[in-house]
Amino acid sequence: MAKNIPLNERIIFALDVSSKDAAERWLDRLGDQVQFYKVGLQLFLAGGFPVIEMIVNRGCQVMVDLKFFDIPETVALAVRELKNKGATFITVHGNDPILRAAIKERSTARILAVTVLTSFDESDLRAMGLTGTIQDLVYLRAKKALELGCDGVVSSGLEAQRLREGLGDRLLIVTPGIRPGSNDTADDQKRIVSAGEAIRNGADHVVVGRPIRDAADPVAVVRQMQDEIAAAL
Repeated sequence: MAKNIPLNERIIFALDVSSKDAAERWLDRLGDQVQFYKVGLQLFLAGGFPVIEMIVNRGCQVMVDLKFFDIPETVALAVRELKNKGATFITVHGNDPILRAAIKERSTARILAVTVLTSFDESDLRAMGLTGTIQDLVYLRAKKALELGCDGVVSSGLEAQRLREGLGDRLLIVTPGIRPGSNDTADDQKRIVSAGEAIRNGADHVVVGRPIRDAADPVAVVRQMQDEIAAAL
C-alpha cells in the first residue's frame, strides 16, 4: 500500500531536544532531506507554540506528540488550542469518549490514536493484569479508533501488517521504535523494526529520533533509511 507521500515526509524526525534553538539547528542540518518533525513533551514544555510555528513557517509538517489522556472536556480544549497552530498530526491516548472529544475539535489536523507504546512488551501487559497479546490489543484499539473517526494510529511496525490487512487503506499508520539493522538495542524501545520493514508492513510514516540524532552523519542515516523506504514501496 503506497499513499502519495513524498519521500522526504515519510520520516518524521523526533525533535527530542531541550530548546527551540536546538530544534531550529536540526532543521538547518537536515534541510530539504526531512520535511516532517515530531514535537514531543520535552520540546513542547521547553519551547511551546513558538516551536510549532517555527517548523510550520519553514514549510515543514509537525506531529504534536503529547498523547493527550484526560477527561474528554480537557482533551477537547487541548486539541482546540492546537488545531489552528498548524499541526498535521495530534496524538491522543485514551478511550472512546476521549477520542470522540479530540475528533470533534480537530479541524484540519489529523487525530492519531496511540495503541500500545513501543516501550511495552508482553511482560508489561502481564504486569498490568492483561492476558491478551499485544497484537490483539493493538488491533482492537486501532479498529475502534477507525470506527470512531480517527485518521490513524500510532503502532509499532510489528503490528502494521495486521492493521493494514484487516483495516484497509483508510487508516494512517505512524510507526515509532525504528532502529537500523538488527533488533539488538540497549535503549527503552522493545518492539522495534527497521524503516524499510515498517513500510513493507504497511506503515505510512516512521518516527525516528536517536538513530539519526546520535549518528556521526545524520544526513547519511536519513538517506540510508529513505533508500530502504523507497525500496519497500
